[in-house]
Amino acid sequence: MRLSSATLAALPAGVERPAYDRTALRTGIVHLGVGAFQRAHQALFTDRLLGREFGDWGICGVSLRNPDTRDALAPQDGLYTVAVRDAAGERLRVVGCLTELLVAPEDPAAVLERMSHPSVRIVTLTVTEKGYCHDPATGALNEAHPDIRHDLANPGSPRSTIGFLAEALSRRRAAGIAPFTVLSCDNLPGNGDTVARILRRFAELRDAGFGAWVAEAVACPNSMVDRIVPATTDADRARVSQALGVADAWPVVTEPFAQWVVEDRFPAGRPAWETVGVEMVPDVHPYETMKLRLLNGSHSTLAYLGYLAGYETVSDSMADPAFARLIRGLMDEESGPTLRMPPGADLEQYKAALIGRFRNPALHHRTWQIAMDGTQKLPQRLLAPARERLAAGLPIDRLALGVAGWMRYVSGRDEAGRPIDVRDPLADRLAALAAEAGPSAERLAPALFGLSAVFGDDLPRDPRFTGPVTEALHRLFTRGAKAVVAAAAGAEG
Repeated sequence: MRLSSATLAALPAGVERPAYDRTALRTGIVHLGVGAFQRAHQALFTDRLLGREFGDWGICGVSLRNPDTRDALAPQDGLYTVAVRDAAGERLRVVGCLTELLVAPEDPAAVLERMSHPSVRIVTLTVTEKGYCHDPATGALNEAHPDIRHDLANPGSPRSTIGFLAEALSRRRAAGIAPFTVLSCDNLPGNGDTVARILRRFAELRDAGFGAWVAEAVACPNSMVDRIVPATTDADRARVSQALGVADAWPVVTEPFAQWVVEDRFPAGRPAWETVGVEMVPDVHPYETMKLRLLNGSHSTLAYLGYLAGYETVSDSMADPAFARLIRGLMDEESGPTLRMPPGADLEQYKAALIGRFRNPALHHRTWQIAMDGTQKLPQRLLAPARERLAAGLPIDRLALGVAGWMRYVSGRDEAGRPIDVRDPLADRLAALAAEAGPSAERLAPALFGLSAVFGDDLPRDPRFTGPVTEALHRLFTRGAKAVVAAAAGAEG
């Protein structure tokens, strides 16, 4: 027996379920990049809202790469379980707001048709940093990207997120249908501004008039999302299915904490998300910078150094007192002081909550998972605060150690000589540089500094940056991550 509309009523009494008539739900949102995070965050907020204030805000989920989510959820009528876990136990909720699941590579025409429908007023995105086909160091569209070149030549069968957005908007414009709002939910600084800039440039490359229309008519509000959602394991599926009494092939596991801060700019209308805890604000930038530098920057530092130290998960890493002191010092002394928060924002409370979240033993959040796509993440998470501190003449020892951890990680061999499965859009380039440099900080660091898409042109020329990073990398090669972190944390204590 599978979780489905037919088995929903028979679930155990303690399992929350949709508090609305799913048969009456129409699609008002298309989500590109339907995955674990979106299903534990944006979809869950929307599901809660529909139970309080029903409206035409069902979500069509689109997979841009593979059919796994569609294949798992289609037999379940789009239903899936969110398992919220902490040391106190587990709470289950079945989410019902997914009205349709599409796979873009299989049928791009169906995706474009859905995005062009007049009922769709918002298109949301969780496509990860690499899904924007941009230069992370500059934020500009990578016009040489193979998918971008393909989509410019073949607008009716796009491959990229930007190609789908542009073609659907073009069709709406031609049909006299108002444009949808594009809402990014990815961890990018100024994610809405980034989408607007990239989309406008792509549209200009198609047609100058179309580019001008996109710039004038299409709203791309900024947002900040915050929830830890580890990859679902077979053990998670078995545990959730046992608790439900029916099989759920695609549940998601998450923590109790969830935050969503959104710039309130939706010309075509929006759900009343504020009634279920979403913070609708005039300016998201301070919140997103806070999250990128404190949560994400700490996560990346933990991921690289923790993996090298032999820790499988974030909570394993944080159980080491030296790692916990390093991360608290990173937030208190280096990343935190670069933030400019609005009145009423409590940074101390946020940092304390982060430490508790990182220590949550119920979340099996693998360091290897967080370590993926580092070339896309470093500029926002570690390099941006490093630049600000250098401009102010301040030290960057902990930030430099995090960057060095990434360099040691992408060298491709762990401290026991075993291969590291480095997942990154530039994985081949990283592997070639590492092979040529060998396990030498003096050779590997300058080679990686040459990646201008990551480090820009300024940092590689600044010895106040290159010196501490190269020195930290040398210590990692010669002493190992545990000893280096212990020494750094000991110096703090």
